[in-house]
Amino acid sequence: MSFQRFYETWFDQLKEIIRQLSQVPRPATSDQHRELHQQLVQKAVSHIYEYYRVKSLAAKNDILSVYSAPWSTSLERSLHWIAGWRPTTAFHLIYTESSILFESHIIDILRGLRYGDLGDLSPEQLARDSASEILGLMGDIEGKMEKLVEILEKADKLRMKTIENLVELLTPQQAIEFLIASAHLQFGIRRWGINHDRQRETT
Repeated sequence: MSFQRFYETWFDQLKEIIRQLSQVPRPATSDQHRELHQQLVQKAVSHIYEYYRVKSLAAKNDILSVYSAPWSTSLERSLHWIAGWRPTTAFHLIYTESSILFESHIIDILRGLRYGDLGDLSPEQLARDSASEILGLMGDIEGKMEKLVEILEKADKLRMKTIENLVELLTPQQAIEFLIASAHLQFGIRRWGINHDRQRETT
C-alpha cells in the first residue's frame, strides 16, 4: 500500500476516533467514565503513533516524496515544518482553547464551579516547561538539515513527544478536548485546502 492510500485510510479512521471522543460523557461522573476517557485518549495517541511509524518507513523508501507530501493539499503543505505540523502549534491551540473556555465559564468560576475542561487548566499545568523543552529541540533540528531522513525522523519524534507530553500534562477530559480541537483544526485546514485546490483547477 502506498503512503498516500495509507494516509487516506488513516485519516478516515481518525475521524471515527474523534467522533467517539466527542460522544464521551464530560465531565466524567463515574469510574467507568474516567476509564473510558483514558482508553479513548490512548486509542487516539496510538493512532497518531501509527501514522508516524508508517511515515518513517515511507521516508526510508522515498524521502523526497514524503517531504513533498502529495497526499496533502497546497494549503496544508504551506503550513508544514519539516514535512509536518510545527510542534509549537499544539501549545498555541491549548492556550487558545483554554482562554475561550475560561471566558465562557467566568461567571461559574467566580461562583466556585469547575468543569474539569481546558478552561480549568491550573497554574501548575501551565507552568510546566514542556514548551521550552520543545523549542530547544526544534533549534537542535534546524541546525542539521543535511540529513533529510534523520531530520524527518527527529521532527516526527518531536511531534509525537509534544502530543505525549501534553496528554500527560492534562487530565483525561482535558486531553480529550485537546485531541478533538487539534483534529478539528486538521480537518478544517484540509477541507479548506481541498476547496482551494479545486477552485485553482477550475480557473
